[in-house]
Amino acid sequence: MASLLYCDNLHGRWHFQEIRAIFLRRYMLQYTALELFLAGRSAIMFAFADTDTVVKVVDHLPRVGVGVKYGLPQSRKASLMLPRQLFKHSDMPQKWQRREISNFDYLMFLNTIAGRTYNDLNQYPIFPWVLANYTSEKLDLSEASNFRDLSKPVGALSETRRKHFQERFSNWEDESIPPFHYGTHYSTQAFTLNWLFRMEPFTTFFLNLQSGKFDHSDRLFHSMAEAWEHCQRDTYDVKELIPELFYLSEMFYNNNNYHLGKRDDGAVVGDVVLPPWASSPEEFVVMHRQALESDLVSCQLNQWIDLIFGYKQRGPEAVRATNVFYYLTYEGTLNLNAIDNPQIRESLEQQILNFGQTPVQLMTDPHPPRHSIMTMSPLIFQPCQDDLCMLMKFISNSAIVHISANTFPQLQQPLVLSISQNLVFGLNRWNNNYIQPSAQPSSLNASINDRTATPNAEYPVTVDPLLAFGNPSQPVPKRHLGDAFDQRLQITSKNFVATVDCRSIIACGYPDYSFRVIDTETATVRQVIYGHGDVVTCLARSETGLFSDCYIASGSLDCTVVLWHFSQVHQAIAGEYNVAGEPPAPRAILTGHDAEITAIYVSAEHGNVISGSKDGTVLMHTTQGDLLRRIVCNDLTLNATVRAPPVSNILMSRDCNIVIFYGTEYIATFTGTGRQLNKPAHKSAEKILCATLSRDGEYIVLGTENGRISIVRLFPLQVLQTFPQTDSATRSIALSSNQRFILGGLESGAIVIFNVDFNKWHFEYKQRYIHR
Repeated sequence: MASLLYCDNLHGRWHFQEIRAIFLRRYMLQYTALELFLAGRSAIMFAFADTDTVVKVVDHLPRVGVGVKYGLPQSRKASLMLPRQLFKHSDMPQKWQRREISNFDYLMFLNTIAGRTYNDLNQYPIFPWVLANYTSEKLDLSEASNFRDLSKPVGALSETRRKHFQERFSNWEDESIPPFHYGTHYSTQAFTLNWLFRMEPFTTFFLNLQSGKFDHSDRLFHSMAEAWEHCQRDTYDVKELIPELFYLSEMFYNNNNYHLGKRDDGAVVGDVVLPPWASSPEEFVVMHRQALESDLVSCQLNQWIDLIFGYKQRGPEAVRATNVFYYLTYEGTLNLNAIDNPQIRESLEQQILNFGQTPVQLMTDPHPPRHSIMTMSPLIFQPCQDDLCMLMKFISNSAIVHISANTFPQLQQPLVLSISQNLVFGLNRWNNNYIQPSAQPSSLNASINDRTATPNAEYPVTVDPLLAFGNPSQPVPKRHLGDAFDQRLQITSKNFVATVDCRSIIACGYPDYSFRVIDTETATVRQVIYGHGDVVTCLARSETGLFSDCYIASGSLDCTVVLWHFSQVHQAIAGEYNVAGEPPAPRAILTGHDAEITAIYVSAEHGNVISGSKDGTVLMHTTQGDLLRRIVCNDLTLNATVRAPPVSNILMSRDCNIVIFYGTEYIATFTGTGRQLNKPAHKSAEKILCATLSRDGEYIVLGTENGRISIVRLFPLQVLQTFPQTDSATRSIALSSNQRFILGGLESGAIVIFNVDFNKWHFEYKQRYIHR
């Protein structure tokens, strides 16, 4: 590349086609870096000599901008936007206010936009201390006294410490250095690594920082209660949290058995000592995350944002808020390129590295508060007169084996895709303007035809016009998937995936060992893909945006899993370079199973593929094809000759909590590192035929052979509600994009739709429901 004559520390190569987003980044407080986000959800940061070089490099890169995932424009100009411009152009603040995204997701967005990156330990993402109780036996998340005051900086929560810092500021006399309250910012190399030093690669980084040895045992992160106490008392220990404390239970284990020494009080440093209200790191993470998402935090989180990213970060408002940091932590205070003396420049660079870096100021006005939960869900405390929303019957009577609820309001035509066992599919129109009536008939025997007698009645789904009338023995050609599947296979939901816009169905099970991409408008086969040595038994699609590419994973009777790249633009499995007309090419071939593949989950966000086979084996690979681990449910594997039941389904939340279904009876949950959460595996009272996860990953929705749909809390596995029983088995299940409707495909050839409001099982409201 003409822009760069040489490159230091080169350690890898990446195709331009892998780039999904480009962010302008600060390095040493100067905008001389770029961070590239790749299709595999990894990110690389490049630091250049000057800003002019950054502009030249961007000119050579693809025009991907920063992507629709961030609610931002896609253009080369967008790649060079400053953080304030990106924040101004994004719709994420409005989504957070409307409670369409979680507090965790919004904080990650703010950190990303403001330049906080996992690639720079001095600019690591910042999260707030939210709790003020790490010593009680029980934690009541509806009690305000258990929470920290988010309107104050963490250094000013204690009145004694606040006065100390204010006196330092008021009595400062050095004319060459502006007065400050705090000498270091929250995110420094030392602070970040002290949270994470029990895990690689942070262990190596920590040892390098400490000249090859662990720090003194009394200074190592040892206890959550002690860490919080220091943050209230010590003038040198002023820090906030990192994201991992809200999702990564492994950071609390000393799994590598490092010799961390003894403290002065004789205590051996090993696993992190947790509060009494948490029986395990997994429970701590769940409750810590619940605290972050609580209404008590939601209603004042905007005030913390003002301190970290907003108008109280700098200037007179920062002084009034006791929120001024050492001057070298702020951008724009120093131009390193203007300093000719190499010794002075090196000294200043070391100070910048050691004192941390204040986030970019994103706004100069107060951040709007989040809407109240009662504004968004005003009926959550009122008993629902009828959970049933509607029952839609198809004339063919063939079981509905697959449902995709592509009901996003951004789509020009939101649809519910249904596929029946006779391979007839329906494109059923979804009505996003539907409002639940105050009262409805309660009988599940009522069909859509019975209800249309009501004048001007509206329903969430309108049956596909091509399937509404006709002869059930003669399928409509424009709604049939074509060739029959291999007779050895039982057709299930796992035989199909659909694109987010329902333009294509990808189907497997054909006797010629292929799977096929089928155009839904014409029902013609757009592409036939061969990649296995036997019949393809199951498919999975990674999470994706409305207009983004995704991974497709295929599993087969030949015991392999193959990973493919699906191009949204071309509506086809892509070749090696994602160019139109190329033959499809696998991105990875995953091996390790000794029996046919029965279930797959693929995540582009986490860069992994989880596959299960008929002999009960579950393997996790990276999307590059490397085997990470085998996930074992010990209580279902009795001995070396008796294996667990076949793996029937695999789900995973964004927090990497994994749900594995063995046969039709057992459910086991695991962390992303394979640690089993529920012991022993939960045995269901009914045979489970299908399942899905809510968007927040807290709830599992199950469909059973007895025609029941139930909602189960993921941690712990607790049944919260079972909807009225239907007249036949539930073969497939889906959730609408707004998470307000559950759609079940029935053996009788009908779709049943239930109303649901997951808010009513929120930990803060369960006491209110008990008394109703």
